[in-house]
Amino acid sequence: MKFLIIVLLSALLTACSSAPPEPSRGSSKHSLSNSAQTKSQLLQMHREWQGVPYRLGGNSKSGIDCSAFVLLTFQNQFGRQLPRTTEQQKNIGSSVSKSQLRAGDLVFFKTGWSTRHVGIYIGDSQFLHASTSQGVMISSLNNSYWKQKYWLARRP
Repeated sequence: MKFLIIVLLSALLTACSSAPPEPSRGSSKHSLSNSAQTKSQLLQMHREWQGVPYRLGGNSKSGIDCSAFVLLTFQNQFGRQLPRTTEQQKNIGSSVSKSQLRAGDLVFFKTGWSTRHVGIYIGDSQFLHASTSQGVMISSLNNSYWKQKYWLARRP
């Protein structure tokens, strides 16, 4: 019983972190400097994945967590390979101030004592992410919940 409690607590504390999926072949680096094109590609990903439920450790349309959704979006839409976990993703690229966000930047949130959440900024104070309550969706950084939880942003 004690072991089960430790395992469950461990899963809760890591939130979006989980084991990496198989790496994709042939990923090449594409520029994310064209904000209009980047936003269009992110909205395409939203159309394809909207409503897919959140599942800790998931990386498919049967269920996906936030960091896997970010990884798959960058693989599928930009041919870029990102790390698998939120903890690893927060260390890539360069730091970006909230006022300088552009489409394709990663936005991070502290959603609990040790839990973290990641999404992809699409512009107009909106970001694409895999929400624990509503699955893959677009949310506003100005929403009272996300505004309070906002932590940092990175430009991959």
